Amino acid sequence: MNRQEHQHLLELIVNSSAKQQGNFALTAELVCQQLREYCQVTQVFVWLFDQPVVNSSILEQPKRSEQNYYQLVAHAHGDSDLFNDYASHRKLARTNQEYVDELRLHRYIQTDDAQNHPLLTQLSSYYQAANIVSVLDVAIRINGHIEGILSIEHIAAKQWPIDDLQFIIQCADQLALTLATRYSYDKSERINLLRSAVEHSEHVVMVVSLENGVIEYVNRAHEEMSGLKREQVLKSTVMQLDVFRNNLQLLDLMLNKLKHGQTVKGDTQLIRRDGKPQSVHYHVSPFNTELGNLYALVNCYDNSTELEHKADLERLAWQCGLTGLHNRAYFKNQLANANNGYLLVIDLIGFKRFNDTNGHEVGDKLLVEIARRLKHFASANNAIDAARIGSDEFAIILPVQESPQYAEFLFTKLYDSLLLPSVIARQKIEPKAAVAVVDLTIVVGSHAPLSCADIALQYAKRKSTKHIQYFNQELLSQYDNNIEIERDLKAAIRGRQFELYYQPLKDLQQGGYIGAEALIRWNHPRKGVVYPGSFIDIAEQSGQINAIGEWVLEAACKQLNLWQHTNVDIRMHVNVAARQFFSDNLYEQVWTLLTRYRIKPHTLILEITETELMGDVRYATMLCHQLTELGVGLAIDDFGTGYSSMKYLKQFPITKLKIDRSFIMDINHNYESREIVSAIIAMAKALNLSLTAEGIETPEQQQFLVDNGCDHAQGYLYSKPVRENEFRQFLSQVNDNVIAPSEPLSNMAVMASI
Repeated sequence: MNRQEHQHLLELIVNSSAKQQGNFALTAELVCQQLREYCQVTQVFVWLFDQPVVNSSILEQPKRSEQNYYQLVAHAHGDSDLFNDYASHRKLARTNQEYVDELRLHRYIQTDDAQNHPLLTQLSSYYQAANIVSVLDVAIRINGHIEGILSIEHIAAKQWPIDDLQFIIQCADQLALTLATRYSYDKSERINLLRSAVEHSEHVVMVVSLENGVIEYVNRAHEEMSGLKREQVLKSTVMQLDVFRNNLQLLDLMLNKLKHGQTVKGDTQLIRRDGKPQSVHYHVSPFNTELGNLYALVNCYDNSTELEHKADLERLAWQCGLTGLHNRAYFKNQLANANNGYLLVIDLIGFKRFNDTNGHEVGDKLLVEIARRLKHFASANNAIDAARIGSDEFAIILPVQESPQYAEFLFTKLYDSLLLPSVIARQKIEPKAAVAVVDLTIVVGSHAPLSCADIALQYAKRKSTKHIQYFNQELLSQYDNNIEIERDLKAAIRGRQFELYYQPLKDLQQGGYIGAEALIRWNHPRKGVVYPGSFIDIAEQSGQINAIGEWVLEAACKQLNLWQHTNVDIRMHVNVAARQFFSDNLYEQVWTLLTRYRIKPHTLILEITETELMGDVRYATMLCHQLTELGVGLAIDDFGTGYSSMKYLKQFPITKLKIDRSFIMDINHNYESREIVSAIIAMAKALNLSLTAEGIETPEQQQFLVDNGCDHAQGYLYSKPVRENEFRQFLSQVNDNVIAPSEPLSNMAVMASI
């Protein structure tokens, strides 16, 4: 291009309506199109950095967090399909300091070997993909800050005469001027928005010069609070304000603190011009303008009602001394007056163990942090009340919401906020909470809301993932049934109404039987044989699981001893519930039983699920190692349905995994289940762990497991669970197939499952 063409194009850009209006995107599009056409190149881009690159010494290296990504603003190109791939590829690249320094010193970077240029290494893969050879990158600068680049790319070598280079730099300057205009418009709009917001604020906002004490600005809320018109206050000094007129010592103290950069806040009493007393809370912060002038921002509001209410609460002792929330007595009064809305009860899962493990001081800090989050939620959503109603229980009353969907959104928002990690006593704490939700419209007048919440809370705790439960009539019916079962369980424990059934465990690789799984059954006097799925969860909730678990463990050890005395070479697995595992006396119980029944080393193996182990990883790790030292093996039950973390598999001294039956059921017709089972088998072999598959019902399932190298299997294909005498008959019939396991004894199995 000649100079006349340069001038023509430059005038076209300068006089465009887009540039005059500060529309950077349209101006950039115009520049890209014109340069691509007149320079006859492959493509032209305008990129902005995600944050300006501040002018600094070449020797000053930016922190990694300060590196910039490219943001595409405008482009002109040929092949749109290829362009989309290339542009998205380039967006992932970051700038580097050497590239920025070169642009800052020489304004542009030009090369005919883009793919190998040392300053463009971050984009080499992009250039290779786009087949770019020649590149000219020109900085777009505003007051020394590099805001972005004008990039011209071509698939062949390109020579740039000095006049063309100067013209392209002028185009980049016009882009910078347009961007500066847009910034100016944006800044003006933000200022207007801020001024409008302050004017409409219910709080008094005032700006005072700290050089002479003159009030430079005050919003209209001041007139509503004080009775003084704005004109009477503006340009007067703060000494003329009622609060300081008779207390110049307080004014001097505040000004001194503000001039030293300190914030001043507090409460004071005023007498309005109409003679009415008023309590005011004020907050004053110092700040400097860009010109270095020192001002104070004053914010105050009428807190008379708030102080009166607070005084009432303190006088009546309605507050929890630790958290500052209302206590149970106050909350029950508030709840009694609530005929609609929602009651939310929050319980911290595992708090007692957390408290015992970390100390009461740390436990108290966790309670205070949870209370702080509840206060924030309650304040943001106009809650009727928020309280601490128990040791680790909290409650909130929310008003009626605009829709059930929005109410559910709020409940989930609260739940997620409670799960956020917090640093307490220099350790990262991840609270676990359960939330019960009761619609007061449904229960008021028929059931006690807190009792309904307690029912829902029990179900919330038992959920495997999101611990939120809504109360309904179905829960109430289930609760009544559970109460009956809980009552009958007490009689069952006293009357020894439990019995262990056994199901064979087969060695898939050698073909013999190496043990059996023992399943608990309840011989109910009225209902007959009751399976564990009907009562184990209730026993867990009521705390009776410990007594049942102790009976199962002793009965299993006693039976194992009898088998060992009759030379039946099988081993015993006992499934231990979470509450029993963390009961603080499992180690002593196991040691006593091993000694009493003279159990051979490594023939007793305890099972616990992955999720239960995660209840308290530190305690679980310590206990597992102690049990291993006694000669007791450890197995993870229902593997694949919980955490499935390689980290914890390595941390715990585990010797066996059991694949959950839900995967086995589908392996004949579900590709994903086959892949999952194959992967678990391969992982177990890599970690030198024994593997048992549960729920085998067909020869095809067995053949798949054999072909993939699974160690053991159990299921109806071999036998249903039977009583001990029937199990003995089974062993005698397959006596030739009862084998001494080839794996280490710590991996053998007869499983007593509660």
